[in-house]
Amino acid sequence: MHDVDERLAREFVCDRCGEKGAHVERLTMSGTGLSRLFEVQLYRYACSSCDNCGSTDVFDLRVLEGKDDVGTFPEVLFAD
Repeated sequence: MHDVDERLAREFVCDRCGEKGAHVERLTMSGTGLSRLFEVQLYRYACSSCDNCGSTDVFDLRVLEGKDDVGTFPEVLFAD
């Protein structure tokens, strides 16, 4: 598990029910045009789902990890 994922799971407090703790999954998406045609996953997110009620928050990994670029070539190809 990545450091960001662990921190999100540990520090998560649900806005809906107020409980602490979450399950974190990563989600990648392609954009439009050529990135969609070639299935290049440019957009990366972390989804935190409350362990109690299932309410989910979505976080932009570029912001959380401090990356403004697309990522390294293997990250783009393999959606790390």
